[in-house]
Amino acid sequence: MYFSKSIPRSKLIVFWVGLLSLNITGVSAKEFGTYATPFSVNSLWNSKPVNPKFKEFQIPTSIYYPAIQQGKYSTGVFQTKSSDPEGTIYGYPDKKGVWDPDSEVFKPFIKIPHWPSGVVPAEGSDGHADVVDESLGIIHSFWQLKLINGKWVAAQYAWTKLNGTGWSDPAHYFQGARAAAVPSSAGIIRQHEMDDGKEIYEHALAISLAHNALSKNPTYVFPATSADSDADKTNSGDIPEGALLMLPPDFDISRIKTPKLIKVAKTLKTYGAYVVDRNVGTPFVVYVENGSNVYSLKKANLLWDSQAASELHLIREGLRQVSTAEGWLNGNGERFTPDKNLNLLSMRGPWRLVSGNTLGEFSTADQAVNFGKTASPVVQENISGRSMQIVNWAKPKLGDSYKLTIKSSGGAKLTLKIVDKTSKKIVFQSKELGNGESEIFTWPADDFSTILTITSGVGDSSSLSAELLKP
Repeated sequence: MYFSKSIPRSKLIVFWVGLLSLNITGVSAKEFGTYATPFSVNSLWNSKPVNPKFKEFQIPTSIYYPAIQQGKYSTGVFQTKSSDPEGTIYGYPDKKGVWDPDSEVFKPFIKIPHWPSGVVPAEGSDGHADVVDESLGIIHSFWQLKLINGKWVAAQYAWTKLNGTGWSDPAHYFQGARAAAVPSSAGIIRQHEMDDGKEIYEHALAISLAHNALSKNPTYVFPATSADSDADKTNSGDIPEGALLMLPPDFDISRIKTPKLIKVAKTLKTYGAYVVDRNVGTPFVVYVENGSNVYSLKKANLLWDSQAASELHLIREGLRQVSTAEGWLNGNGERFTPDKNLNLLSMRGPWRLVSGNTLGEFSTADQAVNFGKTASPVVQENISGRSMQIVNWAKPKLGDSYKLTIKSSGGAKLTLKIVDKTSKKIVFQSKELGNGESEIFTWPADDFSTILTITSGVGDSSSLSAELLKP
């Protein structure tokens, strides 16, 4: 390319900047929401805290050394192709089916549109495996996945959006196989990152702690929506699941000599690690993708490298929970504020028929109740209160304003009632709302339950979902 000598230097600089922005040079911006780089640019997995402040609690020692490892309790990450056949995952022979925590029911089987060959679940009792379908934008996350007599079985299945936050929301409160309700692949050190020539892993890491480090109250904090079921009874530490752990700015990286640990330590100073699970007897485990045989902190004779072991304890002593941060830089280095105003209302059942012939069914994929062809309206009701799973950091507050908004097709409509559990009276009833309609109201009770009533449309099909947010 030829430039006239008469062109001012300042204009040449602007021209080159323009070329870079158009990607003519071939330097591409990082692409998020992919198999290689899951979750959105604003996901906390892909973001750095600005000027974090720290709590004082130190992760205690336990039975074993701290670890950064693949293996029995990590996971493999398997990518589908559009040509892959459909897969069917059944429940274990002695179980009711596959537990679907979003629907809160056991299902006899789960259909996966594309099932790749070569899926290998982790060998431990958790049997983790995540299957990533870029064509559908979905991560399928399994717990206790196993191949038995040529048939795939699992104890639990959950899914999350590949371009989503990588965390659950109060309505769809369980979106993965980890105790914190995230996919087991979220935050793990991936095979393609290990020898990429970069000084750090460009995302927050996933970490588990032993019971003597984890908190019993609260058992989890934002952005987590869940924790181990017995956490309030067996934990004895101070760190809840969902907490971000980091090495503070004054941590001396020069004390770490093992190259693989240097990269991890630099990542822990920059992005940190989110607590996603509990382990047995290991002060902390940073998870590495299964199949990453090059990542080992053991010598050829399979004995622990004493230097690496000592440095792992230095990291353990240095890690602290982030209490606050001035802000966040997303994956593109732009300031943003993580959104905690997330949907509170699920369309999960159980539903009972009030009138009509056939119940509409909750679809976890659509987060909606779907009706087939009807000659007259179907009216169904959910009085269980399970339309709202109370997440501790998102519980509606008495006196605050909330906005109920409906998205429906085919003429379906919804009414929300709120019952005060103390007086056992209905203290709020919305209008019957159809597609695009909303109602703002003041939350009427502290101890409450909900009743949802849906009326289908008439005709070939109808569907309804809803959002409940602060306006």
